[in-house]
Amino acid sequence: YPKLLGELAEEFRDYATRGGQGFVSTHSPDFLNAVQLEEVFWLVKENGYTVIKRAREDKQIAAYMADGDQMGYLWKQGFFEGAHPQ
Repeated sequence: YPKLLGELAEEFRDYATRGGQGFVSTHSPDFLNAVQLEEVFWLVKENGYTVIKRAREDKQIAAYMADGDQMGYLWKQGFFEGAHPQ
């Protein structure tokens, strides 16, 4: 149901503007395509510790997004350091 994922992302966004908090774990490039740069985080293991990465702090991802690329396609191409789409 890829077409519904944009609506789902918008529902989460609306919920957050009303004071709610949500966390979504996904491997769906279609869902990633529906969210905004500042809404995306991912977890990686570094030296035995879990580290949170922010998409908005990754200069390469931010630049591609500014040029109109979609987050899900960037993820599938391996631009999310430490996250492997396969």
